[in-house]
Amino acid sequence: MKLLVNGKPVEAPAGSMVSAAVALAGAWLYRRSVTGEPRGPLCGMGICFECRVTIGGKPHQRSCQIPCAEGMEVRTDE
Repeated sequence: MKLLVNGKPVEAPAGSMVSAAVALAGAWLYRRSVTGEPRGPLCGMGICFECRVTIGGKPHQRSCQIPCAEGMEVRTDE
């Protein structure tokens, strides 16, 4: 399925999570901490909240818990 990650078109396998699509897009920075430190996926099961991104304009979505959808727009804190 096709989606956009930071404006870049990405082809993600059906059933994959948004975190995988972000990685496929080549992004290593998913968000920044309150002190500005770069953050990315840590636990991969929704406990750590380090993989939060903006999906469809809605911030703080756990990318490891949300399946990719056709036409989805994802933004990281680049």
